[in-house]
Amino acid sequence: MSCSKWPSGRRAACWAGLAMLLATAANAATPAPSTAHTVTFDRHSLIIDGKPTYIWSGSFHYWRLPSPESWKDVLQKMKAAGFNAVEIYFDWGYHSPKRGVYDFTGIRDVDRLLDMARDVGIYVIARPGPYINAETDAGGFPGWLVSTAGKPRSTAPEYTAAYQEWMTQIDRIIARHQITDGRGTVLLYQVENEFYNDSPDGRAYMQALEDKARADGITVPLFGNHNTNFFEGVGKLDMPGYDSYPMDFDCTRPDRWNAVYDFASERRGLKDTPLFFPEYQGGAFDVWGGPGYEACRKLTGPAFERVFYEATMASGSTMQNFYMTYGGMNWGWLSSPGVYTSYDYGAAITTSRQLTPKYDQQKLIGYMTRAAAPLARTDAVGTWVPDNPRLRVTARVNPDDGTRFYILRHADAADTTDDATHLKIALGKNGDTTIPLAPGTAIHINGRDSKVLLANFKFGQQDLVYSTSELLTQLHTGDRDIAVLYGRPGEDGETVLRYDDRPTVRVLDGKVETRWDAAAHTLRLNYRHDGLAKVEINGGKAPLLLLLGDNAAATRFWQLGATDEPVLLRGPYLARTAERHGGVLALTGDADRAGELEVFAPTGTRQVTWNGKSLQTTASASGSLLSRIDGPSPVALPALDAWHVTDGAPEIATTFDDRAWQATDRTSTPNDYWDHKLPILDSDDYGFHHGHVWYRGHFTATGKETAIQLSANLGVHLGNHGIFTAWINGHFLGNNPSGSQQFPIDPAWLKKGGDNVVSVLVENTGHLQEEHNGAFREPRGLLSARLEGSQAVIRWKIQGNTGGEDLVDPMRGPFNIGGLYGERNGWHLPGFKDSDWAKATLPRTTDKPGMDWYRTTFKLDIPDGQDAPIAIRIHDAVPLHYRAIVFINGWQIGRYISDVGPQTDFELPPGLLNRHGENTIAIASWSTAQDGGLGEVTLVMQGNYTTGLR
Repeated sequence: MSCSKWPSGRRAACWAGLAMLLATAANAATPAPSTAHTVTFDRHSLIIDGKPTYIWSGSFHYWRLPSPESWKDVLQKMKAAGFNAVEIYFDWGYHSPKRGVYDFTGIRDVDRLLDMARDVGIYVIARPGPYINAETDAGGFPGWLVSTAGKPRSTAPEYTAAYQEWMTQIDRIIARHQITDGRGTVLLYQVENEFYNDSPDGRAYMQALEDKARADGITVPLFGNHNTNFFEGVGKLDMPGYDSYPMDFDCTRPDRWNAVYDFASERRGLKDTPLFFPEYQGGAFDVWGGPGYEACRKLTGPAFERVFYEATMASGSTMQNFYMTYGGMNWGWLSSPGVYTSYDYGAAITTSRQLTPKYDQQKLIGYMTRAAAPLARTDAVGTWVPDNPRLRVTARVNPDDGTRFYILRHADAADTTDDATHLKIALGKNGDTTIPLAPGTAIHINGRDSKVLLANFKFGQQDLVYSTSELLTQLHTGDRDIAVLYGRPGEDGETVLRYDDRPTVRVLDGKVETRWDAAAHTLRLNYRHDGLAKVEINGGKAPLLLLLGDNAAATRFWQLGATDEPVLLRGPYLARTAERHGGVLALTGDADRAGELEVFAPTGTRQVTWNGKSLQTTASASGSLLSRIDGPSPVALPALDAWHVTDGAPEIATTFDDRAWQATDRTSTPNDYWDHKLPILDSDDYGFHHGHVWYRGHFTATGKETAIQLSANLGVHLGNHGIFTAWINGHFLGNNPSGSQQFPIDPAWLKKGGDNVVSVLVENTGHLQEEHNGAFREPRGLLSARLEGSQAVIRWKIQGNTGGEDLVDPMRGPFNIGGLYGERNGWHLPGFKDSDWAKATLPRTTDKPGMDWYRTTFKLDIPDGQDAPIAIRIHDAVPLHYRAIVFINGWQIGRYISDVGPQTDFELPPGLLNRHGENTIAIASWSTAQDGGLGEVTLVMQGNYTTGLR
């Protein structure tokens, strides 16, 4: 389609219409590639289609974002930050509620996820387990596996049959998305996870997993993150890998730094594979009662990223994956014991999908790994020490083209002083020199900082001798090369380029001094990093536009691949896609406010659109196109001031009818954690694997009962934050957070010679992660009960989620609800009628231990083309003793413990939230003592952006 032949009065409308069409196409699925690709490797790097490639990857858990519409948002944000790969765990338990039952639809549609990755243009590193750890329930093992026989992660026949069932299901999906088949972007496949069993059985198990993957059609390289295991012999992997978390996970001391470990010896020990980090620290998980994720983000903030990520480069790594880049949320009962609803992880992208300063820093390094292609193939080389002994430098050289990389930081990485130095560097055939050359200047290294400086680097048609600024990116567009260099604000910068003859230099913006050395054929530019300077250089093989900025300026640049040539733009909060057809350049992205958009576009670009809207542009002196983009419209959130409330624990009453409940009558179990005592009360043995479970025990009282001893396993870990509460004949006995307690019985409560009822509500906080001993099979729920003063037998019945493993709500899946009365009767669902419930206002307190359910509705009308992350906030002005689970439109998106914390805000993922209409909040509040209730509940806006993602 061309608008040039339209009548002049209608061309603008034509261009605008075409731009909207292109912007829509940019977000639509693209046909699968038809060309198969090769994936090999050598001691330096992964090699894709014969090209050494630096892998800059981040972890993302689709199952912690129950909103497929948002998966593409995360993937595009990763791609925009320079990531060329995403590492994805596939959670067995998330897809299999019952043996033989697998669900890959809706929020579990990993086919769709992998198609999105292909469309976004990002490689996938697949991690299907069977075990994944990930601070998730049972480390990703399904609930039904708890009650099977066979040692996990071994060659036991029972376990083998189970995991092969899973691999058959997931491998057939992964296989059809492999890059080697030309239908997708799956690049690598991990075998098992953090498996360190180097015994004969462990090796046989690994070999069986590898053989199964190959038999299922997996053709990409197989790797592991088992550190020094499975390098050779039975179970040998194609590519081994290391996990490293140098800051550990204590976010209570976010200013503490550990030493940098030098992986150079590991690099030297890898004779034919690259140094690969399947997991390098990208944040840290937080625990119940912890300091919150902003503390974790500070612990692993931009300074940490600069120093530690560049240190792995200095060791020779060319494959880095950061765990996590987007963490998401433990919605429902996904978490393992210890961690709470948010799995934000202090990552570069928050749970609400917002960008952080950590994202900016990862982008600065990520762009460099892509722009400096020689970095994918380097060897360690000796170099001179800095003239400042507080600093250290590591040098690496590309053996093919001589490009040198100098990684400079403090000798003590935790040093907080600011220092300056000069460096002596090698210039290949041109000898060596000490930089910077300009009098009165130096290279500065702030406390806890690091820099990667280049020398002997050829890009486009340019020859960079060296620069004391860092490279952000370089590209060729139109008839010229463009390079972006940056440094810390206020610091000196010096860049030297080589030319056959003296070039013409024009400073377009900023203050830049130039000096031509005729003998050396070099042009030297000296400047201070302050805002953005622009320099145009002509006279070489191709014109060069140098953009010299400080860190803040550099982070506002975005490079996108258009249809035929790359595009560089500056200004917006986020740039997503670029499509070029004829003279129309259609851009999509996000803006947090109105502001300038500068586009360095290919020659012949006549029209620029932003999210489908035609922009008025003017040409700048540097040849860019300048325009302005709009910010978001205000969004008003409604008050939550009309609540309905009702009692939610009729199970407490003696009159409650539990005849339909399951009797705890199992007399054996294959679970080797069974202590061989009867009755078996473990909720997993009765198909109830997640959430709350009710027990009702009936006994005939003699009148001599003085107390009852109750023991339970609550899944406590990293702090005792599970709990159970108990009643006898409707009288509150008390609660216990640690697992076992004797409760006194008032004789007046008993019905001598009659039926007496003990009601116990137990919270299952998740199954332990499996390491090597079957700990995920620890019993959950009641373990035992004994009456004091009487030999009366208690006959127990149990009730968890309706249907147990046979889900009544397969769309939301096995983790969404437990066995509360309200959950079993649909009180969490938006269609439930609560008009006969009592009216209430919040906050509300109660002196009655038990369960209350609260419901309210609210309406939203978020403007189209805007992304406005919203959360539910619970606030308690005074300490109370209750714990709540929060539902939005039937989806459980939060678990709150009022006296533990730290989480008070619970994100409402797009897709679960009705942006244009009515929404329902349901909250089940479990008062565990006489000072319970529910605090103030409000909606909070976490951000507001115009967006090109629909």
